[in-house]
Amino acid sequence: MTGFSTKAQDFLFRQVSVAPLVTLRIALGVLLLYSTLRTWQKGWIAELYITPTYHFGFFSWLEPLPGVGMYWVFGLLALAALGITLGLFYRVSTALFFALFLYVELLDKTYYLNHYYLVTLLTFWLAVVPAHRAYSVDAWLFPHLRSTQCARWCILIFQVQLSVVYFFAGLAKVNPDWLLRGQPLATWLPGKYQLPLLGPWLHLKEVALLFSWLGCLYDLTIWLFLWWRKSRGLAYVAVLAFHLLTYVLFPRIGMFPAIMICGTLIFFSEGWHQRVLSWLPGSSFASDGPTAKTTPLARQKLITYGLGLYLAVQLCLPLRYLAFPGNLFWHEQGYRFSWRVMLMEKNGYTSVILRDPATHRQHEVRQEAYLTPFQRQQMRSQPDMLLQFAQYVGDAFAEQNGYAPEVYVKSRLALNGRRSQPYTNDTLNVYAAAQPMKQNWILPFIP
Repeated sequence: MTGFSTKAQDFLFRQVSVAPLVTLRIALGVLLLYSTLRTWQKGWIAELYITPTYHFGFFSWLEPLPGVGMYWVFGLLALAALGITLGLFYRVSTALFFALFLYVELLDKTYYLNHYYLVTLLTFWLAVVPAHRAYSVDAWLFPHLRSTQCARWCILIFQVQLSVVYFFAGLAKVNPDWLLRGQPLATWLPGKYQLPLLGPWLHLKEVALLFSWLGCLYDLTIWLFLWWRKSRGLAYVAVLAFHLLTYVLFPRIGMFPAIMICGTLIFFSEGWHQRVLSWLPGSSFASDGPTAKTTPLARQKLITYGLGLYLAVQLCLPLRYLAFPGNLFWHEQGYRFSWRVMLMEKNGYTSVILRDPATHRQHEVRQEAYLTPFQRQQMRSQPDMLLQFAQYVGDAFAEQNGYAPEVYVKSRLALNGRRSQPYTNDTLNVYAAAQPMKQNWILPFIP
C-alpha cells in the first residue's frame, strides 16, 4: 500500500505546464460573467428569488436576502467572475464566486440543473488550483506568483470530473424508455417542427430512437476519445456538434452546452494551450517565471487521500438511487446530483388538500397563492417538494389555529408518454406521517 501511495504521489505531483489551467480559468470566467449578467438583464433575480413568497430550499434555514440583497449577491458574483477571468485577486474572487453560487443554488430546488451543480464543483477546484500563475493580473502585480508549471493533479481533477459527468450521463440513458421507446425525445421533438432542415423529420419515431441511441453512445464514449491523443481532435468536433445541436433543440437547457464545450478544452495538450495563450496580450506574463515549488511530502499525502475521497464520492453519489426500490423516474429518490440529463417527462395534475380535524371541513389549497407557475410545475411531480409544501401549509394552519391539520396529496401523472396513473396515496396524512416515502405514499409505478 505504501508503494502504491508513493507511485500515486509521484504521478500526481509531477510538474507540467500550467497553460491548460489558465485557458480553463479564462474560458469559464467569461462564461460565468456572461451568465451572471444575463440573469440580471433578463430580470430573473426578481422573478426567481424576490417575487416568490415561498422557496423550496435545500435547507429550511436558508433564505434569499431581503430587499435588494439578492442584487448585491449577483453584483458580487459578476465582480468575482471578472476577477476569475483576469486573474485579479484570484483566490478571493474564485472562493467568493463558489460560496455565493452555492448559496444561490441551494435556495430553491425548483431551479436545480445539473450544470449548476457542475459549476459549483468546477469553481471549488478552481479556487484550489493555482490557475493564476500565468496570464493573470496577479502574476503581473506579484512576480513571486509567476510560474509556467503546476502539479499534474491540478489538471487531472478537471479531466476526471468531466469524464464522470459524461459517463454517468450515458449510463443513465441505458434504460428501456430511452433506448427502446425513444422517450422522452419522442414526446419533445415533434414540437420543434418549425426548425429549418431538421423540423420536418422530428415527428418520426425513428428519429427519436436514432437521437436517443446516438446520445447514449456519445456520453458513454466521448470522454474516452478525449483522453486519447490520436482521437482528441475528432472527438472535440463531436463535442461541438452534439452540444450545439442540443442547444438548438432545447434552448432552455441554458449554459450547459457552453460549459461542456469550454470545459473539455482541458483535455488538449500543453502545447496546444500554449499556442492559444500566445495570441493573448500580455503573453510575457507567463515567461521567465520560476518553476513551481515542490509540495511538501506531508501535504502530498493529504492531497492524494483527499483526491481519492472526492473521487469515491463522485462515483458513489450517482449510484445512491440503488438503495431505493421502484422506478427512479417515478419516485425520484436519488435523482439529483447524479448527472441525469433530460431523461423524463411527467404530465398530470397534483392537488394538495387541507382538512380541519375539528370541523371536518376540507378544501384544496390554492397553490397559486403561494407558488409561481414554474414552482407549481416542478413541485407536482417531485415528492420531496410536495412534502415541503405540505409541511409549509400545515405549519401555517397550525400557527393560526393552534392545532395541527391533516394534509393530503392527490396526484395523477403520466411518465414518458404513457397513460396517466395515480401517483400518491391520497389517504395518507402526510403532515402527520413520520416517513411518508417509507409508508408507500408514492404508489408503485405500473409499466
